[in-house]
Amino acid sequence: MAATTIKLHEDTKTQLDRFREYGNESYDEVIKKIIYIVNVSKNKPEFSQETIQAIEKARDRIKKGKFLTEEQAKKRLGL
Repeated sequence: MAATTIKLHEDTKTQLDRFREYGNESYDEVIKKIIYIVNVSKNKPEFSQETIQAIEKARDRIKKGKFLTEEQAKKRLGL
C-alpha cells in the first residue's frame, strides 16, 4: 500500500479525532468512514439519517465497552 502525507489544520485534526471509535483507529479508517457516509447520503438520501443514527449508536456502545473483540466474534461464529 502506498502512503502519502497530507497537511491538516489543527482544528481539522481535532474534528477527525472525534470520529475515532477506538484509540488506535487510523486516520485512513476515519476518512473512509466519512467518505462512506457522504456517498450514502448522496446516493440514497432516505438511508442517510438511518445510517447516521446507527453509527452514533455503535459509537456509544463502543465507548461503553459493549462490543465483541475480533477473537470473541470468531469464537461465537465458530471460526
